Amino acid sequence: MEQAEQAPVAPVTVADDLTLADLTAALAAGWRDFIACPQYALVIAAVYVLAGLGITYALYTYGEAIWLVPAIACFPLIAPFTAVGVYEVSRRREAGLPISWRDVLGGLRGRGDDQIMGLGVIIFVIVAFWVILAHGIFYIFLADAGMTQESLAFLTTSSGLLMLLVGGAVGGGIALFTFTLTVMSMPMLLDRDVDLITAMIASWKCVSQNRPVMLVWAAVIAVLLFAASVPAFLGLLLVLPLLGHASWHLYRRVIS
Repeated sequence: MEQAEQAPVAPVTVADDLTLADLTAALAAGWRDFIACPQYALVIAAVYVLAGLGITYALYTYGEAIWLVPAIACFPLIAPFTAVGVYEVSRRREAGLPISWRDVLGGLRGRGDDQIMGLGVIIFVIVAFWVILAHGIFYIFLADAGMTQESLAFLTTSSGLLMLLVGGAVGGGIALFTFTLTVMSMPMLLDRDVDLITAMIASWKCVSQNRPVMLVWAAVIAVLLFAASVPAFLGLLLVLPLLGHASWHLYRRVIS
């Protein structure tokens, strides 16, 4: 008996005509999704907030408060993975499908394979690499300042300010690299039956073909996440859902 032919995978088309109006439209659509189904994104964001508060408490308790800066810098790196459940809410609303916690949490399985978890592992490796680099940068400037103790007062010295500048540049570069790999690949792995490499290539093409607009989007994400983290991370309860839903709609605009 002949085996049935496997259905061909639809080709991936990446738009190259994004405008700033598309970002505004995505944010507006994301806000509508959040207002329509706030409970899912709020709980996901609350877990994120509690993790931030827990890390802050632990760092202050063990006298390592200075590491709060690189810790906060990790938030934009892991945001795409934590937003998978938010993407699933938008996907199901768009398709007119029922939404439940089982469906939302099931989004981590993607299309029933390990592609999303594989991308999560890549993000984890990048975060670990950033933490190692941040430690190295800090101790280089700490030694240069002739200091042996870790203190927030160090950040007010000339060496501390230079460390923030260098660390910010390095961290920004890593964050931009992660953004380029994941901004379209994470929602794409949830939505389409494609492999991890194909999804990351499509994400890279999106950024390279729409560089000015996507750099603005990256800056919007970074600024909003940082600003939302300042008041005890509480602003993330609003910003994370908004950005998660908006990212889904931007993906739908770009990938066809």
